[in-house]
Amino acid sequence: MRIEIDVARQQLALRDAKGKPVRTYSVSTAKKGVGERNGSLCTPRGRHIIRAKIGAGQPLNAVFVRRRPTGEIWTPELSVLYPGRDWMLTRILWLSGCEVGKNRLGDVDTMRRFIYIHGSPDTAEMGKPGSIGCVRMRNRDIAELFDLVPPYTAVEIRG
Repeated sequence: MRIEIDVARQQLALRDAKGKPVRTYSVSTAKKGVGERNGSLCTPRGRHIIRAKIGAGQPLNAVFVRRRPTGEIWTPELSVLYPGRDWMLTRILWLSGCEVGKNRLGDVDTMRRFIYIHGSPDTAEMGKPGSIGCVRMRNRDIAELFDLVPPYTAVEIRG
């Protein structure tokens, strides 16, 4: 299995060992486009792996802060209480770059930038850029993907 994220199409494809698409999902990458620099708020390109899977067993819409479940479940009412929050919901797939100098180590390290594939509020638009660097997905989609991929699954982000 491997994951390919096409930034131009705002689509994530899960492919089998022969490259055949198993699932495709609409996603939302960074509003500011692609880029690897720390602080850029961009989605990093290139070869990555899933370094960690976080949130197994949590309910749909479970809220995470700093990769820890808060015990909250996202609702529109909760969203109104915390208008500036960057919502990470349901599951988190933490990415780590594989290309030294491009997305690994130094000022371009994807993992140190805390770049994830994660669930989002139902109000978040998919199919168009909107995140601050991460790859956002619908909650049911990230829960399904989470169960289909093991740690260290290859992830290619094309911009």
